[in-house]
Amino acid sequence: MTARLERAFADRHGMKFAISFVNGTATMHAALLAAQIGPGDEVIVPPLTMSSTTFAVLQAGAIPVFADVDLETFNICPDSITRSLSPRTKGIIPVALYGLPPDMDAVMNIARQHRLTVIEDDAEAMFAMYKGRLIGTFGHMSSFSFQSSKHLTAGEGGMILTDDEDLAVKVRRFNSLGYAGVDAKKSKITKDDIQDPEYSRHVSSGFNYRMPELCAAVVLGQLERSSELVKRRVDVAKLLLNVIRSCTWLRPQRTPDTYTNSYWTLAVRMMHPDVSWRAFRGKFKQLGGDGIYAAWKLTYMEPMFASGVPLPGESISQQRYGAGLCRNAELLQRQLLQFKTNYWKWEDAEKQADILAKTIKELS
Repeated sequence: MTARLERAFADRHGMKFAISFVNGTATMHAALLAAQIGPGDEVIVPPLTMSSTTFAVLQAGAIPVFADVDLETFNICPDSITRSLSPRTKGIIPVALYGLPPDMDAVMNIARQHRLTVIEDDAEAMFAMYKGRLIGTFGHMSSFSFQSSKHLTAGEGGMILTDDEDLAVKVRRFNSLGYAGVDAKKSKITKDDIQDPEYSRHVSSGFNYRMPELCAAVVLGQLERSSELVKRRVDVAKLLLNVIRSCTWLRPQRTPDTYTNSYWTLAVRMMHPDVSWRAFRGKFKQLGGDGIYAAWKLTYMEPMFASGVPLPGESISQQRYGAGLCRNAELLQRQLLQFKTNYWKWEDAEKQADILAKTIKELS
């Protein structure tokens, strides 16, 4: 099942190699190691996303450097990436936040100029488009997640895509205990190999990051109806967007004309001058709405960073990663409302849209 899923996922994206993983954090850890990024190297990441993106950098022994985000798209800002570069920079992990691709042309131009590896974090943006191309086909490698909230899910799981065979082999071996008998497209060693007493199994170090066959079977089944699953989230987002279109104090994530958003969730800035974020959520729930998710606390504002994170040869201090580092991200994090889009019964989505309209009316 994993081999079938990998072939189908690679073919769906027009890519040569797909390597399945136990989750979408292990994917980035393996990608960083395959790119030979490690202790002392710096990797540029956005702070406004799930902390797994940064944790993968730390797991590789590298140093996360946070670039600020754009106030309209909420995605990593190319100008901030440029300002964050140093002689130690070796990689960039741009995140396609909430289903919207970042400006991949700008990111890749920066990477080419400075010989950096780009690992796309597309966990939230399955089958979103950037200028006519599927997201996941721009970077040197791209990472996807099949965690329980994602567009395609088996509870857990992940995938790496790449067109570079050398990187694919390194990713696979890191994924599979450094086995000699695996390669870019082969995920298992054979019985004939291991029944030889002279067989040398391990040509490099690695983790057991392989996706279980059962999870692969579940994702494969969903991949076959992926257009339907993604379309439902997009349709729900459009339904909610129609409700807030005339509201001056709710401002949704901007999708540029040449992009498509696959709306893992609908993210909206709450900018009411007199009503707090909590008050809005409280009124929405009081009227029967589902809970509204908040944006993650910025990664560098989490307690582990405040207390100092040990790195090879140095320690992260609160001064280095404290408030004021990424001012746009810090502003947005307190404002963002994340509305669910995974309503599989259309009447449930319509009910939530109606409740949202009533909430806006009562608070206006």
